[in-house]
Amino acid sequence: MTEVLEHRLQQVPGVRPRRGSVVDLFCGVGGLSHGFYREGYRIAAGVDVDEACRYPFETNNEAPFVRRSVEELTAAEFEEEFTLGEPTILVGCAPCQPFSKYSQGREDSRWQLLKDFARLIRECRPDIVSMENVPRLPYFKAGTVFDDFVRSLRECGYIVAWTVAFCPDYGVPQSRSRLVLIASRHGQPALPAKTHGEADYATVWETIGALPALGAGDADPKDALHQCSRLSTLNLERIRASKPGGTWRDWPKELVTMCHKRETGQGYSSVYGRMAWNEPAPTMTTQFFGFGNGRFGHPEQDRAISIREGAMLQTFPRDYEFLPPGEAVQIKNLGRMIGNAVPVTLGRAIARAISNHIEAHGL
Repeated sequence: MTEVLEHRLQQVPGVRPRRGSVVDLFCGVGGLSHGFYREGYRIAAGVDVDEACRYPFETNNEAPFVRRSVEELTAAEFEEEFTLGEPTILVGCAPCQPFSKYSQGREDSRWQLLKDFARLIRECRPDIVSMENVPRLPYFKAGTVFDDFVRSLRECGYIVAWTVAFCPDYGVPQSRSRLVLIASRHGQPALPAKTHGEADYATVWETIGALPALGAGDADPKDALHQCSRLSTLNLERIRASKPGGTWRDWPKELVTMCHKRETGQGYSSVYGRMAWNEPAPTMTTQFFGFGNGRFGHPEQDRAISIREGAMLQTFPRDYEFLPPGEAVQIKNLGRMIGNAVPVTLGRAIARAISNHIEAHGL
């Protein structure tokens, strides 16, 4: 490590410090790490190739950020950061784009990153491993990529458990599903326990309903992140014709795009839509700030959701610092980083499951 920060974990109110320290591979801005942090864990280090993630990761998680490709990383570069004598926890979310339905199974060099994750596990043999990714991963390429990862863990003596977690079941106001894997060298690991049922899912209204109103392209003078993208004159007409939870099929014919008029575009009903106040949001993507990129229209204001709203729907706390003081907000860059993050609340659910496992096995 070329840069080491003084670790000074401050106990989160109401949460006792946990035994164990966490290294987060592919850490990004720190959504998964912050879930562990808010459950009382010391974050030992985060590793990512994106330098723009350094400030938010270090500032909010009180841990060193290592700018390094996981392909080139060795366990020796981070294992000394674990707390001596306590359980070691290695977590990560390898880039999921290669395994998404949009990849169409094309060869992608980023598949190798999951293999490098497995290599680092073999090198340092942490007590517990957790991996988060797209639900499609176990079935991608007939399951060979995921099966190889699980086989590698089992060959190292890990007991592996995994599930597809529907995020609203864990308090996340997004109708996204994610694969969550937990593996341990000390017995059968616990999986995250559901905290919500359909009757009390967190909604868009509960999450962002109190934020100040904005027009398209406007910014809140009191909150730099509460700003949104501009809309063309045509898209402004389209969003005014859109219904919460509806589709572009609700529009007058003259507003429908040429691509949607073609037979090949008929299935893409989830773009150019508004969210519904009384439901969870759709899955936040790296382009959630664009009205035409999904159902990312505000439920009643004629605009796409703001960067702040996207961060809150990703369950980042309002005081999470994404930019150094005075740095200008670049919507595209922040949208990408926030959209790529693991929702903090899902991270907390994973951390609690690991805490239960550590206590149950006296680690």
